[in-house]
Amino acid sequence: MSEPNQIQARAVALISGGLDSMLAARVISDQGIHVEGLNFFTGFCVEGHTHAIRNRDRKRAKRNNALWVAEQLGIKLHIIDVIEEYKEVVINPKHGYGANMNPCLDCKSFMVRKAREWMTAHDFDFIITGEVVGQRPMSQRRSTFPVVQRESGAGDLLLRPLCAKRQPPTLPERQGWVDREALFDFNGRSRRPQIALAATLGIEEYAQPAGGCCFLTDSAYSRKLRDLWQSRGDKHYELDDIMLLKVGRHIRPRPHFKLIIARDSGETHYLQGYRRRFNHLTMTSHSGPLTLLEGEVTAADIELAARIAARFGQGRDAERVVFDAVVDGLTSGLSVQPLAPENVQPEWYL
Repeated sequence: MSEPNQIQARAVALISGGLDSMLAARVISDQGIHVEGLNFFTGFCVEGHTHAIRNRDRKRAKRNNALWVAEQLGIKLHIIDVIEEYKEVVINPKHGYGANMNPCLDCKSFMVRKAREWMTAHDFDFIITGEVVGQRPMSQRRSTFPVVQRESGAGDLLLRPLCAKRQPPTLPERQGWVDREALFDFNGRSRRPQIALAATLGIEEYAQPAGGCCFLTDSAYSRKLRDLWQSRGDKHYELDDIMLLKVGRHIRPRPHFKLIIARDSGETHYLQGYRRRFNHLTMTSHSGPLTLLEGEVTAADIELAARIAARFGQGRDAERVVFDAVVDGLTSGLSVQPLAPENVQPEWYL
């Protein structure tokens, strides 16, 4: 085994909250290198608020996995808001989208570029990621690794400890800051090597190793995002837009408006925070969910929306269901017959 350089190098690790980034940071930290973590908040993360909103998720751990990983590793974590900068990545990805709306290669280049900027500003020496060659079809391939290094400006200051032995030695390895012999040669989509390494290192708890942390990889979420852009006629979004796409049933019975119907009481409580921004329907004759209306609506649209919403409350089989309809700040009563199942069009559901 080569003798490590006595220089106390400092590394910044991209921490997603998953197993791979946890292992990568741990492997380098175990070599005596000072490691701090970076986590970039884009607004598209699966964690946290979504687990806290829905009733069915109430028993799940309410934690930010990146913060939890940093705590387990005993390293400092810097969470950086990149929502505005990240919009260009989502809206105009140079390398296109993956299977859904995931701009994975552009995203990785963006994250590493931001890490390089942070590294330079804070006098750190190199960057760590938990990438494994061959693991992801768009961003983690042998041919795309050099693209990320080039487009991020990180060059050979980017070290991927879990598959380093399948790559040319990086500057940290050549300088002796990092012992290359203590790095790994993981390859492919199987997570067994990572799970085995975790066991060797005494890591017993971690986020699901095969799970993604980004809603843009989800087909249902991606459909709703495409619909949002199509309905507006251009590609733009604000944080509230992408948060609302994560909550409720989204139903578009007409091109110019859609319904967002809470799926349980937890989502109803959450959507109540948006009542002042949207026209909305509240069921008063029966127990039922809150419904937000997005778009310009006529009286006929409101009646259709109420008939659809009535299907999701306890009055779905009643002759009439009564709502309070709040439109343009004015409240009025509305009594409707729930829409018959045969009249509900499958294509309305996003």
